[in-house]
Amino acid sequence: MASIQIDDKSIDFQPGQSIIQAASNAGVYIPHLCYHPEFTAHGSCRVCMVEVNGRQVSACTTEAQDGMQISHMSDDLQQTRKQVLEMLFAEGNHVCPSCEKSGACTLQSVAEYCGMLTAEFTFQYPQREIDASHEDFILDKNRCINCELCVRASRDIDGKSVFAIAGRGGQAQLIVNAVDGQLGSTDFSVQDRAASVCPVGSILPKHYGFVTPIGQRSFDLKPIEQQQVSGHEG
Repeated sequence: MASIQIDDKSIDFQPGQSIIQAASNAGVYIPHLCYHPEFTAHGSCRVCMVEVNGRQVSACTTEAQDGMQISHMSDDLQQTRKQVLEMLFAEGNHVCPSCEKSGACTLQSVAEYCGMLTAEFTFQYPQREIDASHEDFILDKNRCINCELCVRASRDIDGKSVFAIAGRGGQAQLIVNAVDGQLGSTDFSVQDRAASVCPVGSILPKHYGFVTPIGQRSFDLKPIEQQQVSGHEG
């Protein structure tokens, strides 16, 4: 069987697996935001960057090759990840202590894992819509990180294409595919995979909040690096 070397660990892999798939199956955690084992990877968040022969590549879109020498926790990589995470916090409105997703938020937990305690960039405080038009869900665009997981889930699993990303670069934002742009005008439902795949607090169910106290939530009880291996994602 072919193998790769991640730091000091030799890992066997199956042909066609990406670096992050091989690593995850072997219990090696590589931080990521836009990658999810259920969907085709597109490497947009850049958090899963690793070094292969001294060159940084995204672990989710780079196919594992026999004999690869890979570093996934160098100082340079951690600095790159921290800068990406800092920009995500600065470009949105993430108020963790008051967020229903706190303690179960992938962005928050990845930031903690990477040692990002505060953002050095100037916070932009964008004015973004909070859409409460749906009977069962709130769509809070302030927390969206444009990972496109809801876009891919709605399109590829639910067969509905409720969501899309409009604009490019810093102007990119999540939109709803409805004439009036409101979630309540779509056939989005609680059974949809897109309803449960959001890694932050952008898509939240109505009618209850803080049922599980902060401190007793998923990443409070078991850190993200122990949960998101072997293909287990939210």
